[in-house]
Amino acid sequence: MSDTQQRIAQLVQNHDIVLFMKGTASFPMCGFSGRAIQILKACGVDPRTLTTVNVLEDQEVRQGIKEFSNWPTIPQLYVRGEFIGGSDIMMEMYESGELQQVIGGPAA
Repeated sequence: MSDTQQRIAQLVQNHDIVLFMKGTASFPMCGFSGRAIQILKACGVDPRTLTTVNVLEDQEVRQGIKEFSNWPTIPQLYVRGEFIGGSDIMMEMYESGELQQVIGGPAA
């Protein structure tokens, strides 16, 4: 496993909720990242306690997260070590109530 993959794995394992995004929670740099933050807020996640990784600041992580998850787009959400998906999947899960259960539920 590369250093970048190890860094990503540690982030995902050491934090309950991690969002790999373009920009920050307070200043998203793309519409999809902004929508992901809004969905998490609607689920009751405090953006100040949310762990975000700005992929625009680190090209290795920007490419590495796509390989780590085998998912081609950003943002990417992880909850308690489990890959959830991007903003479209987050929206579908939010609308069905599933995302709130995953975020608020007990650790698997």
